[in-house]
Amino acid sequence: MVTWRAALLLGLAAFTLPLWPWPWLGAALLTALVLAVSVVDWALAARLSDVELSRTGDSTLRLGQSGTVLLRVRNCGERVLRAEVRDAWVPSAGAVPSAGHLVVPPGTTATVTTTVTPTRRGDRPAVRVTVRSHGPLGLAFRQRAGRPATPPWRIRVLPRFESRKLLPEKTARLRVIDGTTVTRGRGQGTEFDTLREYVVGDDVRSIDWRASARRSDVMVRTWRPERDRRVVCVLDTGRTSAVRVGDVPRLDAAMDAALLLATLASRAGDQVDLLAIDTAVRASVTGASRQVLLARLVNALAPLEPALVETDFELVVGEVLRRERKRALIVLFTALEPGALGEGLLPVLPRLVARHKVVVAATHDPVLRDLTSRTPESPADVYASAAAHRALTERARVSASLRRGGVEVVDAPAHDLASAVADTYLTLKSQARL
Repeated sequence: MVTWRAALLLGLAAFTLPLWPWPWLGAALLTALVLAVSVVDWALAARLSDVELSRTGDSTLRLGQSGTVLLRVRNCGERVLRAEVRDAWVPSAGAVPSAGHLVVPPGTTATVTTTVTPTRRGDRPAVRVTVRSHGPLGLAFRQRAGRPATPPWRIRVLPRFESRKLLPEKTARLRVIDGTTVTRGRGQGTEFDTLREYVVGDDVRSIDWRASARRSDVMVRTWRPERDRRVVCVLDTGRTSAVRVGDVPRLDAAMDAALLLATLASRAGDQVDLLAIDTAVRASVTGASRQVLLARLVNALAPLEPALVETDFELVVGEVLRRERKRALIVLFTALEPGALGEGLLPVLPRLVARHKVVVAATHDPVLRDLTSRTPESPADVYASAAAHRALTERARVSASLRRGGVEVVDAPAHDLASAVADTYLTLKSQARL
């Protein structure tokens, strides 16, 4: 293939045509000459079969972080490689390549650096690597384009986990509940822990009179919440999870809350499992130890996307009952929609509540409450306010039905959902209701 330089050379040669006795013959001869030189230039270009490509760099990033991927170009031939290299990625990878024009002497390696800032979760692959080898004069080139990209590379973009910043506060509360920090309002559990001396503020009902008689001092029993309980995070990935609440999809807010809850529960000594489901099981994490739990969770959640289908709550309940034989805390992240829950979850909920403690965690859009409190200025505002009132009333009705069925309901804005779910877990644990 020829470059713009060959066209430019032919255009400059055209200025000599008035000097030729036969201009048409001159045009033909000049064209043939430029083509002949271009063919020689093409033949002298480094062969692409002598070019080896390899990659190194980041393979895992959190959403919002930036990373680099290095594409190494090695010239294994005997000619100098004058190449243009284009490393193309999917648009959501946010790839910004460096200058791709390289001059690689024989037996050496050059590097093309690509900076990626992904804008979506999941696997963001490289799509195509195009290498164009120019001749010494730059009149012609050889080209090779690999699709899919060769060598392949894929960056897994993990959830943000912005609620991680809340972990120190929640862990401090957990230590109070566990009894490792003595406070006036320390929590009570159901498993005996140790004996210690009485301090002001302790419950007098915890005094062990026999131990006090032996020690000639007032001793109290300390209790700790149950350990080795099971916590199951169930993510509804059906159509309702695709709704954007604020700046993020509802599914992403549920992921963030599930990660905080799982990390907190694992630190409390509980076993955490995860299930993502709509009409089929999309992700499952079971039996992970505390050391690897977070890594396994974020890798399982990263590629999840909402499915535009109605969630099969019969399948959800069946899967939970099949997997969890012993009593567990089931936290279902879904939406408080009358259609989805009234027709799908409520009829099968008694089977789940009979064996497990169930918490339904949902996000709501603060815009609804803003619409109900805004003074209408037009007929459209009146209609919007009425629609918001109706939506909130239906959510309240669904919440009341769930609570009557023995379910704890957490209904919070997206930015508060993670904290609210963690607080509910800590409250249940301090009250020995897991």
